[in-house]
Amino acid sequence: MTTPALSVIIVNYNTADLLPGCLDSIGRQGVSCEIIVVDNASRDQSVDLLHERYPGVTVIANRTNAGFSRANNQGLRRCRGELVFFLNPDTIVQPGCLAAMLDFMPARPEIALAGTALFDPDFSPHPSVEYTYPGHRYARQELSGLPGDIAWILGAALVSRRDRMERVGGFDERFFLYGEDVDLGLVMRKRGWRLGSIPGAGVVHLEGQSERNSAPMEVFKKKLRAELLFYDKHYSENTVRRICRAYEWQARWRLFSLRLTLPWCRDREAAGLKLNRYRVALEFYNGRKSGSPET
Repeated sequence: MTTPALSVIIVNYNTADLLPGCLDSIGRQGVSCEIIVVDNASRDQSVDLLHERYPGVTVIANRTNAGFSRANNQGLRRCRGELVFFLNPDTIVQPGCLAAMLDFMPARPEIALAGTALFDPDFSPHPSVEYTYPGHRYARQELSGLPGDIAWILGAALVSRRDRMERVGGFDERFFLYGEDVDLGLVMRKRGWRLGSIPGAGVVHLEGQSERNSAPMEVFKKKLRAELLFYDKHYSENTVRRICRAYEWQARWRLFSLRLTLPWCRDREAAGLKLNRYRVALEFYNGRKSGSPET
């Protein structure tokens, strides 16, 4: 059996209405690749759709929601491609994207992870790479000497060399949904590898569609948990305490300011949502600082 140059891994959760657009856009690329969809116990008809309309796609159907990181690792263990393209189901791959990927990565062996350009549905540019890490102002010592300028790549569309993903153990499965891309970028750079951006490769991202059924406050809490996990994994205890102390006081100040102005706010509902977020953030940072973070 011929080893494919590229494997595409898609983690799906209740996005049967979006999968065809994503998979069809891959099919129009004119590039031979292996496609693996890992379904995280979707309650819609995702798995049936895949079996009926896309017989060439390898389907891994989980009985429970394994989370984004673990599901990607399941696909990683199954795939055979030298390059692995981790792709969200709420995306449309633009013409020429995969060909650009296959040209760029072999020519740049120092790059372990690379991202495409990302666009909103109206084709306005959306940031796909970031140049700093959370809490970077307080972690200069931990982050000094890292190769390259790009800190991390948005997980909606990123490509890696399979052998390097295997060498770092894949995604850290403690990151259930958010933060795994930030963590992976730092893990790769700590190994001495650079991150890159692929010229001529573009993906439209219907951002937030895969998490559209979750309450906004629950999403916010998941992101805070992932942020605290990142700090605990990569920064010293002293640095983590400094970060949490700074963000705790920031949340206190914003709560104080918002309470003063709340009676004059035109959009009381939006202001109330901000107020709740600051309260939750205060609980998280204060809890971590005292050694008992909220779970």
